[in-house]
Amino acid sequence: MNAPPAELDHLVVAADSLDQGAAFVAGLLGVEPAPGGKHDVLGTHNRVLKLGRGRYLEVIAVDPDGRRPGFPRWFNLDDPALQARLKIRPRLVAWVARCGAVDSLADDIFKQRARVRPMQRGALKWRFAGTDDGSLPGGGLIPHLIQWDVSNHPADMMPESGCRLIALEGAHRDPASVRAVISRLGLADTIAVHAVSSRRPPGLRARLETPDGTVVMD
Repeated sequence: MNAPPAELDHLVVAADSLDQGAAFVAGLLGVEPAPGGKHDVLGTHNRVLKLGRGRYLEVIAVDPDGRRPGFPRWFNLDDPALQARLKIRPRLVAWVARCGAVDSLADDIFKQRARVRPMQRGALKWRFAGTDDGSLPGGGLIPHLIQWDVSNHPADMMPESGCRLIALEGAHRDPASVRAVISRLGLADTIAVHAVSSRRPPGLRARLETPDGTVVMD
């Protein structure tokens, strides 16, 4: 059997500030996220929390001391509507799938809206694909793509958290179109996509096992 073209890499929690995001995660999961680093090209910084082998959770925010890029930041962080929501509380806004040959796969998934950027922080090197305008593909239900150009996955270097991802789901106004893209990535069993309803508003939701029990993050 051929390996799927992509697999889940990490979840993305956007926050108004890194301290706000870290406090949100610690309060929900009972575990403090570990220090991450800066993304100088995009003017953001992060903290991270391991979710098992080859998986982690990223808390990301605009770095107040960082540069302002001449293009939209990833994960829709420059969008005024999202910024207003993040002032209320952090949000699970996106997920990222790792793959090989990210350039060709991004062209297929994002079409002409794709932008692949080479990134580096210390010994970590990767290529990251998202939309050219910084928007969330599929409202956050279609994953951004990453290709790690290192021998060891960064989650291998993170401290154990005792947390694991149990299930990922989301709601969309056109679930069939989102499922079609996810299926092309070989990720149909990774996320359950539902139609929008009063009980399932648009967006992502993750069920996580923590040292203190199961919690839901959205």
